[in-house]
Amino acid sequence: MVVTDLKRTALVYDFDGTLARGNLQEHSFIPELQISHADFWAEVKARTKDKDADEILVYMHLMLEKARERGTPITAEELKRHGEQAQLFPGLSGNAWFKRIDRHAETVGLALEHYIVSSGVYEMILGCPIHRAFRKIFASKFIYENGMASWPGVGINYTTKTQYLFRINKGIDNHWDNDRINSYVPQSERPIPFNRMIFFGDGDTDIPAMKMLTYQGGHAVAVYDPSRSASDLSKIHRLISDGRVEFVAPADYEEKSQLDIIVKGILGRIARVANSELN
Repeated sequence: MVVTDLKRTALVYDFDGTLARGNLQEHSFIPELQISHADFWAEVKARTKDKDADEILVYMHLMLEKARERGTPITAEELKRHGEQAQLFPGLSGNAWFKRIDRHAETVGLALEHYIVSSGVYEMILGCPIHRAFRKIFASKFIYENGMASWPGVGINYTTKTQYLFRINKGIDNHWDNDRINSYVPQSERPIPFNRMIFFGDGDTDIPAMKMLTYQGGHAVAVYDPSRSASDLSKIHRLISDGRVEFVAPADYEEKSQLDIIVKGILGRIARVANSELN
């Protein structure tokens, strides 16, 4: 099969809790501010409610505020340094998962593209060793003035994640092109149909994206860290009982893991549908 025959297919990942343990800010950024994770997130929750604001924009603003209070303005390079501390799940180091799953997809007639759609910080994700595996990283990001982060430029929350699935669907690799995202494009002309997408998430913030994608004929996989608390794992249980996802597996990206088997099975299903559409 020649490359031009391969059907473009997207694997779309949340980041925090899906590809790496915890939130990126918790590994070095918040500790260097000399405050606890619990205090930081509690203040985010309180301000969000008090100001009737968006939680993502509030946490980004609080990052700026706390850093300025300590006299350590945020730069893109500093954020990348913090991102280097990401604790990736098994199977992701050295891009092993991406290389292996790409090879498998090609054998069934699919050309995989990997994307991130995350509420986390774009610049931190760029610091992670796996960032080159992705065609596009859609994540919350700062505006910079004179090299310093000055204000949140993009905040991706629960519901706006769904917008980025449409951007991938229509082949729009940026945040700003609202004309194209709102323009009608026949399903047959969209580069990556929803039924050739798999979304990987780990919790509440991924529910709208999972639900929308499965409604459109795509696929949703919930992953979980086995070391998480019982209350965190109960969120995964709800994703299953509420019909938000088709599959659940530990966040283990090693070969022959449960997740590896599930994804290869879904790719086989996608390939069969894609081939039947040609006949």
